[in-house]
Amino acid sequence: MARDERASWGRRLFPCGLSRREFVWDMGAGFAGLALSSLLAQDGFFARHANAATNAPKSPLSPAESHYPAKAKSIIFLMMNGGPSHVDTFDYKPSLAKYAGQTLPADKQFTNSGGRKMGFLTPAWRPFRPGGESGLMISDYFPKVREHADKLALIRSCHTDSHAHGSALVAMNTGSTFIGRPSLGSWVVYGLGTMNQSLPGYVAIMDKRGGPISGQPNWASGFMPASYQGTLFRPVGEPVLDLSGPLEGGSQRRQLDLLAELNQQHLEQRPGGAELASRIQSYELAYRMQAEAPEAVDLTKEDQLTLEMYGVGQQPTDEFGRNCLVARRLVERGVRFVQLYSGGGHLEDTWDAHESVEKNHGKHGAEVDQPIAALLTDLERRGLLDSTLVLWGGEFGRMPFAEGEGAPGRNHNPYGFTMWLAGGGVKGGISYGETDEFGFAAAVDKVHLHDLHATILALLGLNHEHLTYFHQGREERLTDVFGNVISEIIA
Repeated sequence: MARDERASWGRRLFPCGLSRREFVWDMGAGFAGLALSSLLAQDGFFARHANAATNAPKSPLSPAESHYPAKAKSIIFLMMNGGPSHVDTFDYKPSLAKYAGQTLPADKQFTNSGGRKMGFLTPAWRPFRPGGESGLMISDYFPKVREHADKLALIRSCHTDSHAHGSALVAMNTGSTFIGRPSLGSWVVYGLGTMNQSLPGYVAIMDKRGGPISGQPNWASGFMPASYQGTLFRPVGEPVLDLSGPLEGGSQRRQLDLLAELNQQHLEQRPGGAELASRIQSYELAYRMQAEAPEAVDLTKEDQLTLEMYGVGQQPTDEFGRNCLVARRLVERGVRFVQLYSGGGHLEDTWDAHESVEKNHGKHGAEVDQPIAALLTDLERRGLLDSTLVLWGGEFGRMPFAEGEGAPGRNHNPYGFTMWLAGGGVKGGISYGETDEFGFAAAVDKVHLHDLHATILALLGLNHEHLTYFHQGREERLTDVFGNVISEIIA
């Protein structure tokens, strides 16, 4: 056999070849790898990432220590699906009245979403009035929320990366326009666990008209175990379907114990099965929820004055009022993250005011204004507002000009819009950042979604740079390699 043929044959059978020289050459990286492995093991690298990959802890939802002390323990995210107009709600722009009928200056460059018609600068459709001692200017679409102006921190300089509903919603919820990343709620529960092991750590409540246009990725756990994804509660009727079961007699408990034992044996023989571990936990959570979830969402336990305050049993506030009240009951019982959607499906069933701002925002504002004000009142009187961070906003804002000549609607605007926060360690009665004089784009103290997310995590005691999850060889985080905490709004 020729030398080259022998070498080829030897490499097929023996990866390091036949000679000492080949062995030393091929194993060089291996020896270095041994040293590297030893150093990484001393640093706890393998233990840390093995736990993350296999979901080794018995309960991934167990309460965990924050990076530093913080007031906020829970979040209620009030998601105005469709993109409310900031210049008609929380961003007062008198220049729109001054320059009404003129075109937006030519130096304001933007993408015209959907190629829709572009009209002239248009004033706010309802008056703005000062609220509270702070005098924050808030429009008549939110007169009852305006009574809580001294609790609000308005961020009037937000901007995002997409002018399309689907990707902008995913970005607001996950920090990226690309589908497949964990949502904000998943990161929060991953970092802090939850305070009630008989309820989900993360709950999402849709609008009865439908969910967000991009669907499940908005509350998914992405590359994290499924234990951290949001649990959907229905907005009307029984919040969770098929929750009732044969609790009596212990037969269901014995079935689950046997299933858990078999699954655990399978998992021990095949380490790395994060999906199986998550499924085991989901079975256990479902069992515990049968006892506790019905009580948590039972509004008959509330007195009539509270129901009336939220607008329950009244129109048009009944649905969102019920959802806000359920949210309060959930955080009261230790649920970490609750997201409520106002608007579902598409176009006018959401805050997507292409046809008419007055018609659209008049309808949706009337549905949510009273319930949101009631939620802030209720949380405060129960001593929960200090520990509950309330977040309000949509996926983007609206343009300062009309959608066509003389048209009453406005197109999408990702360049500048408003979000607000209340409670949970936030300064009240303040405004941070500014859009330009027309409300077109963030101009002063710009706040990207990464900055907003970093600030939310900070209010929960989590450092967004340290809250990481090892995935495909990289330490991933909610804010990627970006994000600055807005310390000016933190009390």
